[in-house]
Amino acid sequence: MDGPGLESEGRINKTISSLTSHKRNLTYLPYYQHSLPVAAIYIISYLFIFTLCMVGNSLVCFIVLKNSRMRTVTNLFILNLAISDLLVGIFCVPTTLVDNLITGWPFSNGICKMSGLVQGMSVSSSVFTLVAIAVDRFRCIIYPFKSKLSLLKALNTIAVIWVLAIIIMCPSAVMLTVVQIEDHYMVYNDNQSLAYPLYSCYEAWPNSEMRKVYTTVLFAHIYVAPLILIMVMYGRIGVKLYRSSGPVSKHRVENHECCSAAVSRRKVKVIKMLILVALLFMLSWLPLWTLMLFTDYTKLDDDQIDLLTGYIFPSAHWLAFSNSSVNPIIYGYFNENFKRGFQAAFKFQVCSEEIGHHEVYSEKVTGSTSGFSPPWNGSAPYSQRLPNYCW
Repeated sequence: MDGPGLESEGRINKTISSLTSHKRNLTYLPYYQHSLPVAAIYIISYLFIFTLCMVGNSLVCFIVLKNSRMRTVTNLFILNLAISDLLVGIFCVPTTLVDNLITGWPFSNGICKMSGLVQGMSVSSSVFTLVAIAVDRFRCIIYPFKSKLSLLKALNTIAVIWVLAIIIMCPSAVMLTVVQIEDHYMVYNDNQSLAYPLYSCYEAWPNSEMRKVYTTVLFAHIYVAPLILIMVMYGRIGVKLYRSSGPVSKHRVENHECCSAAVSRRKVKVIKMLILVALLFMLSWLPLWTLMLFTDYTKLDDDQIDLLTGYIFPSAHWLAFSNSSVNPIIYGYFNENFKRGFQAAFKFQVCSEEIGHHEVYSEKVTGSTSGFSPPWNGSAPYSQRLPNYCW
C-alpha cells in the first residue's frame, strides 16, 4: 500500500517553470501546493478527524480496559480496532496532511517507511479484525451450542492478526524510500533564489509491473476477499435471525422464553452495529483503493496527475482516515455500555462497574457449550437476569 508520499511521485512530473542554466534544464515547483483558502480547508478537515480519532478511540480503549465486565471477546476485537485507528491517527493523518500541503516529502526516510508501513498494517489489522468479529458472531448465531471463543483464544487471534498485517506490508516498507529528484527544486513565492532540493517518498519498485502485482495482491487480500467473507457470514446471520424472529406471545410467561426474546432483540442490535462498522469501512476505503489501482494501471498526463494529486487523492485519504474516527460514535449510539462510559469520561468520572449491567452484549463469555447460562439469582431485577448468550 502506498504511503502518504504517493502524491509526490506524480507531482514531480509536472513542470511549473524551467530555466536553462549551465546546459541543465531545472524545474522549479512552488513550496506550497495550494492557495491559503484551500490549504485552510484541508487543515481544518484533517484536524477534525484527527481530534475525533484520538479522543473517541482513546475512550474506547479506556472503557474496555478499565471495566472488567467489558472484557468480552467482541469487545477485545473492538479494542484492537480502536488501537489500529489510533495508529492511523498518530502516524498517518499528520504526515499525509503535510504531504498534501507541501510539494515533495519534508520528513526523513524513516518516517517515510514508518508512515506507509503503519498505514498498511492498520488497514490490514482492521479488516482482519472485522473478519474475526464476523466469524465469532457467525459461530454464536449459526452454531449456538458449540463452545464459544475464549478470551485467551481471542488474544491469540489478535496476535496472529498483527503478525499477518506486518508480513503482508513488509514489501511496501522495504520499497518505500526517500530520493532527491534531480534538477527539481522548491521555491517560495516564485523566488528562485530561495530554492530547496525536492525529495519524494514513494515505493521504488524495480519496474511498474511489480508494483501493479503488489497493489493487486493487497487489494485482493485485505479488501475484496475479507469483505466478501464478512458479507456472506452476516448474510447467513441475518437469515437465521429473520427466521427465528417473531412476536412474543402474551401467554409465554416463562423466564426462559421471555429472556430468549430479550436476548434476540439485543443480538439484532449488536449485529446491526457490527454490520454498519464493516459497511462504513468498505465504503470509506473504496475510493482510495480505486485511485491506487487506477494510477497503477493507467497512463496519465501531467494535467491529470496534477488534478489527482492536488485534490482527489487528499479527499480520498481524508475519507479513508475518517473511518478511524466514526467507529466510537457508532459504538456510543448502538451500545448502552459505551454510551455510559463516554458520558462518565466526559464528566471526569471513573467508569464504575455498573456500566456492565445494562446490556447482554457486555456479559462475560463463560465458555459453556450451552446457548444459555443464566447468571442470576431469584432476587435480581429482570434487567440483570438476561442469559449469557455469547455477547
